[in-house]
Amino acid sequence: MSARMRALALAAAITAASLVGAAPAWAHVHASSPGAVRGGVAMVTFEVPNESPNGSATTELTVTLPDVASARTETKPGWKARLDRDPKSGAVRSVTWTADAGAGIGPDQFGLFRIAMRLPDAETVSFPSAQRYADGTEVRWDQTPPPGGGEAQRPVPTLALGTGPAAATEHHAQHPEPAVSAGPAPAAEPEAGEHHGDNAARLLGGAALLLAALAATIALGRRRA
Repeated sequence: MSARMRALALAAAITAASLVGAAPAWAHVHASSPGAVRGGVAMVTFEVPNESPNGSATTELTVTLPDVASARTETKPGWKARLDRDPKSGAVRSVTWTADAGAGIGPDQFGLFRIAMRLPDAETVSFPSAQRYADGTEVRWDQTPPPGGGEAQRPVPTLALGTGPAAATEHHAQHPEPAVSAGPAPAAEPEAGEHHGDNAARLLGGAALLLAALAATIALGRRRA
């Protein structure tokens, strides 16, 4: 084998090893919310992959919340969402998504589950989760990083929260930007200055016509005289 072939083989082996090492990390349940700030209202998305060894579908997901005062789930076709509230305080303790009959997250697929809530005033927030499969298997994502560093086998979905104007985050979460229309854009309304300019031009034009008519009348009268 030539030196070039050996180099290519070594590079391929390194790439394959890196992909194998990255596969388990990708298969975790992840929580994301770009721009989320401490104490603000945000839309949190949970990415749930199917990692059943026998190809069983994911049919239920329960996410524990940090006792938020209110929460709203996004409508997801083929799934039903149920909020679990504290009977005394009314705080939302968890949300459970359950797949309809014949639905679920199949092999080599992932699902996105979204919920709007007010985040706690903390640097990070964790969402312990339980993923259930059609064959009765349950996988709990609730482990914190080990003391020696590294990543847990079943890491808990966690968000790092920034500091910023919570009011702006709340506005965008509760009032999303309107959808862009594909139709023709409406004609722009003229500015106030354009109205005044147009009126002035019409007045000047009318005065010019009046003067021209008057001059013609005088000239005609002189010819007759």
